[in-house]
Amino acid sequence: MNELFTNEKSEKEKLDDFLSKPLAGRMRPKTLDEVVGQSHLIGDDGAVRKFLEQDFLPSIIFWGPPGTGKTTLANILAESLSYEIRKLSAIDSGVKELRKVIAEAELKKRKNKRTLLFIDEIHRFNKSQQDSLLHAVESGLITLIGATTENPSFEVNGALLSRCQVYILKPLTQKEITKIVENACKKDLLLCNYEIEIENIDFLIEVSGGDARSSLNALELAMKMKDEQEGSNIILSNKDFEKAIQQRTAKYDKNGENHYDTISAFIKSMRGSDPDAAIFYMSKMLIAGEDPKFIARRMVVFASEDIGNADPFALSLAVSVFDAVNLIGMPECRINLAHGVSYLASAPKSNASYLAIENACKDAKRGAGQDVPKHLRNAPTKLMKQEGYGKGYKYPHDYPNNFVDENYLPEDLKDKKYYNPTENGRESKIKARLDFFWNKFKEK
Repeated sequence: MNELFTNEKSEKEKLDDFLSKPLAGRMRPKTLDEVVGQSHLIGDDGAVRKFLEQDFLPSIIFWGPPGTGKTTLANILAESLSYEIRKLSAIDSGVKELRKVIAEAELKKRKNKRTLLFIDEIHRFNKSQQDSLLHAVESGLITLIGATTENPSFEVNGALLSRCQVYILKPLTQKEITKIVENACKKDLLLCNYEIEIENIDFLIEVSGGDARSSLNALELAMKMKDEQEGSNIILSNKDFEKAIQQRTAKYDKNGENHYDTISAFIKSMRGSDPDAAIFYMSKMLIAGEDPKFIARRMVVFASEDIGNADPFALSLAVSVFDAVNLIGMPECRINLAHGVSYLASAPKSNASYLAIENACKDAKRGAGQDVPKHLRNAPTKLMKQEGYGKGYKYPHDYPNNFVDENYLPEDLKDKKYYNPTENGRESKIKARLDFFWNKFKEK
């Protein structure tokens, strides 16, 4: 009779539940030693391993690309340190859900139970939502682990960020993802009848972009799309993976599966002056739930990297679009984004400013130009003046056209030219002006 009223599942039901999970879920590591990658965090001297050894856990922000182990590490820390873990997604949770977790944590604390709150995509919480966590984190009522693909310096409030340790998770290497895929083929019950041709593992890894989840999802999809065959050792070939990847790419997973592929196509479409393609890729991201601020931030970078002085107004417009997105929010801010994207894609292009800073940084990193020319140095003291600091400096405003034929670069770099303006857009006028001055100077 008791068996009729028990809530416990049978072993078969538990197995069925387990096998119904996606492959990435079935292969999720349960201990730190099973984790592949992130050796800087889980190695002998890594912070995460030290936390386990010392039975101590601060509040943490895990920052890194999708599929690098943020959720996995949170689960392992909670399990190993006997925390009761509560999970929220910033996509569909708000202050109400946070307050409920905090209230539950207060009750658990009275029973000497510790609460770990894991918030996925914490960058999507607004300021008031993040502020509602401050007291609970500060007092130690909850230990927070937030996961984000966005730079927490931009997306997490300074007050909350100061109460957390930030740890960066690195994209997995080809060798590490290969190990994950091989482990899945050996250990997963549903993959036991399948084999991957060794030469085709590289193809699977190539499209994963350092995302373990992406590679496992593609592997599972290839398995499901394979025509049913009886027997064992069914080969998953390059053709099977190509079919799976094509189907996968047709969907933009808002959790990051095709995040990098689509944002890359978006940027390259703007760079190629195709506003139609750029707006399509942006629409694809927005419909899938991509953070509009992420898109707007990439537009600000693009305005300087790919347009620059060919149209200096592009940067002002991009910053205005970002401000509008921050102020308005979805769904209306999609109109602001379309306004900005159509302009940036249609604007004249120049990467001269980007190349200038890249090349100048290379010289600076190798130690060139250590000594600033004396005539350009400041001379606030008598001794500095005696040493020749500032001597012979020519004030450009005292000369025609506010220009003087002077050398401003360090001696070992005096012939360097970092900025090479193009003939595109307004940059052509900048080029003409610099050519008039500096060609005249060099001819003397």
